[in-house]
Amino acid sequence: MKTSSYLDLDGNLLRLLLHLTEEESITRAAENLGVTQSAVSHMLTRLRAIVGDPVVVKSGRGVVATAHAKAMAARARVLLDDLREFSHAGEFDPGQLQDQITIAANDLQRDLLLPSLLRRLKADAPDVTLRVIPSDIPTLDMFRTNQCWLAVSPLPPDGIEIMQKRLFEDRYMVFYDGDARKAPVTLADYCAAEHVTVSYTSTQHLQVDRYLEAKGVKRRFAVEVPGFAGIPAFIHGSNRLTTLPSLLRHDLLRNLHHCELPVDSPGLPVYMIWHTRYQHDPAHLWLREHLDAVTRELQIK
Repeated sequence: MKTSSYLDLDGNLLRLLLHLTEEESITRAAENLGVTQSAVSHMLTRLRAIVGDPVVVKSGRGVVATAHAKAMAARARVLLDDLREFSHAGEFDPGQLQDQITIAANDLQRDLLLPSLLRRLKADAPDVTLRVIPSDIPTLDMFRTNQCWLAVSPLPPDGIEIMQKRLFEDRYMVFYDGDARKAPVTLADYCAAEHVTVSYTSTQHLQVDRYLEAKGVKRRFAVEVPGFAGIPAFIHGSNRLTTLPSLLRHDLLRNLHHCELPVDSPGLPVYMIWHTRYQHDPAHLWLREHLDAVTRELQIK
């Protein structure tokens, strides 16, 4: 039974609700909030009294979020967004910003852009923090429920409320272990090899894989992994090939050899994507300007 009024609810309790439902760990929730576990326990007691739900319950050695708490989390994201916009209604001063900025990005975009972005943000807003979540293939619901401030991805979802801006365009290249094999010169060489690729789910595959399949290019996939980070281990010391964005040669795949695809392939434009609710938000404009600047500095437009 509720023993507190909804007027006792504040932004800190909403953030606690989000962290508990996402992490399902008292310890990690405390770390993310920058408070002690004892403080989280007191906050959780207040939150339970207000919403009339346990929020999390014990399961084995840890905790799990209740179904009602998970449902409330989507609304909590929107409420936090409204509170932030309310507090920024006047002149925006990034030096006063104490928010956690959540950006959805996969391996390539994360490693290429976000470390430099964080350095720029911290120079203006020392108290801001960055949270990175996987974008996989972004969905419209991800933006409608405010799971992130923006996403960086080649695949903006369809929807009239979705805004996007092209950051740069990459291309696909073939990567291989030069100590184990030679570069595939012909399409026949390319198709004869075993291949390694990324499949985010059983039905969500890389654009280049869908394109080549549609063109009738038949390949044998020896391995499918859920992200770019899993690729190198299956290429080193083998004669396998992988066809991935060329910019990975600067970081994750820098120890592999690479060559051009022996067949035409699509370009890979990468966008920053956000919900229209943020279009004129001063803090979000500031974030987008910095991400644009990072892209210009890297000279990858």
